[in-house]
Amino acid sequence: MPTYEYKCRKCSFTFEKFQKMTDEPVKTCPKCGGEVEKLISAGAGIIFKGSGFYSTDYRSESYKKKEREESGSSIKEVKKEKSSSKTESKSK
Repeated sequence: MPTYEYKCRKCSFTFEKFQKMTDEPVKTCPKCGGEVEKLISAGAGIIFKGSGFYSTDYRSESYKKKEREESGSSIKEVKKEKSSSKTESKSK
């Protein structure tokens, strides 16, 4: 259900009302009883959840395979470097 924003034409009181889209719009101000108008608001921000929102989500299988191979070899290289530096530090 959306939140609608209203403003009183008489006292300029601004308020929000959480209501169904099918509900009748508010007609009177809860503060002074004057006539209100519905304001146009920007609404809530969009929240992207899950996969499918990044360009990398739609890469071809061949691209993904090549990327995995490249990242896998770089990870192995880093592990080798770390293990060799550990053995060097132990021998010192």
